[in-house]
Amino acid sequence: MSKYEPLWCHVAEQQPESMTFDEIETVLGFPIDHSFLNFKKELTLLGFQVGKISLKNRTVRFSMVGAD
Repeated sequence: MSKYEPLWCHVAEQQPESMTFDEIETVLGFPIDHSFLNFKKELTLLGFQVGKISLKNRTVRFSMVGAD
């Protein structure tokens, strides 16, 4: 796993539908950056996926793998 492992574990345990960038930063202890896009595939190992990322609203949506 990567520096985003605390976030992936949080998503797997809490199963939020979405999180704000500020909430993510609180979980991680640092702001997300462009590398987030490269590492988001890691979340699928825990049965979840990153959905829509809204830069305007500063939110990230999550869902279970295979759920639409």
